[in-house]
Amino acid sequence: MFSLRLPGLLTALFLLAACGTDPAPTASSDATRRLPPLHQGVDYQLGGSYPSPAGARIVVRDHTAKPAAGHYNVCYVNAFQAQPGRTADWPDDLLLRDARGKDVIDRDWDEQLLDLRTPERRKRAAARVGELIAGCARHGFQAVEPDNYDSYTRSHGLLKAADASAYLTLLARTAHRHGLAIAQKNTAELASAREKVGLDFAVTEECGAYEECGTYLRAFDGHVVDIEYTRKGLRGACAVPELRPAVVLRDLDLVPRGEKGYVRAVCPAS
Repeated sequence: MFSLRLPGLLTALFLLAACGTDPAPTASSDATRRLPPLHQGVDYQLGGSYPSPAGARIVVRDHTAKPAAGHYNVCYVNAFQAQPGRTADWPDDLLLRDARGKDVIDRDWDEQLLDLRTPERRKRAAARVGELIAGCARHGFQAVEPDNYDSYTRSHGLLKAADASAYLTLLARTAHRHGLAIAQKNTAELASAREKVGLDFAVTEECGAYEECGTYLRAFDGHVVDIEYTRKGLRGACAVPELRPAVVLRDLDLVPRGEKGYVRAVCPAS
């Protein structure tokens, strides 16, 4: 999902408001937890698995897929929104509605947002998503990518940045307990809070197109992988030397290699 921006002061106030409302992350005692290798190629395979292209050391796949043998595998989980057509999987009170009772929907993906406005609801939602995270670990993934951290920006003001950060803190604790590294997905405006939340690296979409790559690289000490969807964005990301090896251009539907519409490119050799 693409990140939107809030004014810095407002974001800071939201994050301060979150203090004391949810448990803090705990350090993992699992010595196997490790970050993605720096300066390595990446492939983004959410639309379906296929043999990884040459040079792709890091592979991101859906939590329903198997990890790629011999690679560093990141497990995708839709953590902040219900999957299309799967709202019945969630208790009714964990689905966000406005004051008139109307569902709050991410129109780009036809996904209803989760209601994360109270510590109790965040805890219950995190327990459910935590089961998926545990499954990622059991299946052999090394890390997890919880998507839609920025869903609060699509909530018509019902959710705050503090709600999202407090909830993701719970997911980070779960990931670490299972020996997994955890990524921040997009949401550059909250990257400065990554240590407080307990995040280990970043998976970004179009940081080149939005000129945000430097923000993530500074916040995560270079541990960033980037997916671009336009040639212009690819050029922008490839212009950042520290990021070049970990940039990939994909088609918006992320279809598997060999299917109609498949697109994949990387930064040209310097």
